Amino acid sequence: MSAWFRESSPGCFSLTLHIQPGAKKSECAGLHGDALKIRLAAPPVDGKANAALLEFIADRLGLSKASVKLKNGQTSRRKVVEVCATSSNALAELLA
Repeated sequence: MSAWFRESSPGCFSLTLHIQPGAKKSECAGLHGDALKIRLAAPPVDGKANAALLEFIADRLGLSKASVKLKNGQTSRRKVVEVCATSSNALAELLA
């Protein structure tokens, strides 16, 4: 299993992410230490980047927004997100 995600409960995974808000476009940018780096086009203002992050992950994994929750790191670049109703194979596709 990869260092940036781990199973937190059956069918749910915790993702360790490094976020770069204010990028030209939203995309996965590979690994950043033990975290997956994600560039977001949204600015880091009034929770817009957090909302964009959750929407980006849900869209990439083909899940509803309710299946993706921010667990830790509201105001930090390093965030922990919980994703439910997916598989470890689907999470590996975030890198693709």
